[in-house]
Amino acid sequence: MVSLREVLTSGEPTIGGWCSLPSAFSAELMGRSGFDWVCVDTQHGLIGYDQLVPMLQALAATGTPALVRVPWNQPDHIMKALDAGAQGIIVPMVNDAEDARRAVRAAKYPPLGTRSWGPIRAALDVPDYSPARGDERTVLAAMIETPDGVANRDAILATPGIDACYVGPSDLALGHGMTPTLDVVDGAHAGLVGAILESCREHGVLPGIHCDGVEGARRWREAGFRMTTLASDAALVRRTATQWVDRLRGGREEAVSPDSYA
Repeated sequence: MVSLREVLTSGEPTIGGWCSLPSAFSAELMGRSGFDWVCVDTQHGLIGYDQLVPMLQALAATGTPALVRVPWNQPDHIMKALDAGAQGIIVPMVNDAEDARRAVRAAKYPPLGTRSWGPIRAALDVPDYSPARGDERTVLAAMIETPDGVANRDAILATPGIDACYVGPSDLALGHGMTPTLDVVDGAHAGLVGAILESCREHGVLPGIHCDGVEGARRWREAGFRMTTLASDAALVRRTATQWVDRLRGGREEAVSPDSYA
């Protein structure tokens, strides 16, 4: 199976899927849908650790590299997700360089970090797995989505071990006094996203963003983002179900809002 790092460093923009539902079958469906990678969301998704493991197993069966968005920037969350087989970690609410260093320490083995040894699933399909190999395979993404994060973005993205930046437009808007939305239409909101993207370019960090659908993903790919999340399993189910019911009833087909929390 191609590793997440190989996918993300290919030079091509990638399309990501998102799992919010606590279901190995849902993860398998997402993995078989053609996404370049899929993230299992244990922050705002309904997924606990007992569901996370079979979901990672299901994604591995499809050959789709998996990330996990952890609930918070805590070592136990990060280490357990990596031991379970996540190839990448998305850390929410990174506000400054110390937050970034804390995430790196949890994700990397000594001497680079403090991750303890126990790759119970991470080593299964990597015959030469070692601390150095584990560190090399792990992709670490910091979410910049708060006023402090934006102000300290250069220090965050310059932190050794931070490979990517993942923008959550809704929290980015919320923290700056705007309506939380993935549909970035406000000029000030777009300016914040653009400033983060420019800092990613300056520091050689992969830029990623949660999108509101196909058109939003196209917009951000053209702008320069290399990780674009198209939609979650929950949003796709709700959108399609709502539209089909409405069509059968003869009503208007109105767009159903996708994920609004990323």
